[in-house]
Amino acid sequence: MRVLESVRFEAIMELFEKEHPFDASDQANSNDEAEWHIRDAELEQHGRWHRVLLEGPEIRDVVLPWHLGEGGEVELIPRTGLTVAEAVDRLTSLGSSYTRTNPLCASKLDRQGTADRLALFLTTRAVRGRDYESLTVREGLIHLDGLHRMLAWSMAGHLVPGNWFEAYVAGLSPAHVEHDAGHDQDGLDVHSEGQAGPGPHQVDDVPHARGGFHPT
Repeated sequence: MRVLESVRFEAIMELFEKEHPFDASDQANSNDEAEWHIRDAELEQHGRWHRVLLEGPEIRDVVLPWHLGEGGEVELIPRTGLTVAEAVDRLTSLGSSYTRTNPLCASKLDRQGTADRLALFLTTRAVRGRDYESLTVREGLIHLDGLHRMLAWSMAGHLVPGNWFEAYVAGLSPAHVEHDAGHDQDGLDVHSEGQAGPGPHQVDDVPHARGGFHPT
């Protein structure tokens, strides 16, 4: 993970609402649920948000909460959660039958395979709500928004070393942020005053990643 800067929650929500507007008439649109999760993370993580870059393999380890597969016949993610890598293994084992049993979810996965790489929204601790209450792994990098994007990127072979992706993360510890701030080598500063920069939305080949993170 490479920590770039701290970000105000108002800027987080402005970006999310711009890139992920809610449309109640679209049955595939669950952006309202994602917004609730992000707002819960703001309340529970005491407003600590950072814009970061994640390398492909780090995203494979992100924990995904309960997901019914967009109302299909097959539950994709159990209540106990799966990592992105485990969920992709499950999709692989289901094969073409998943398109038949869960057509809406399958179409979202297909669409995200070629869509622009929008930023992810993650937290370092499970938030409240039924989707997260039974998670076995409750600390780490945990999904708030971007489930279909992460799965599609993995299935397309993008989550490999050297490929970098933008994310907004709630709850990084001061120790992790200070570590990156003290070892900056490529002009990407960590801002303690909470100012949000514009930031890239398609990120490839960014050097000097620092491994590991520490939820508070």
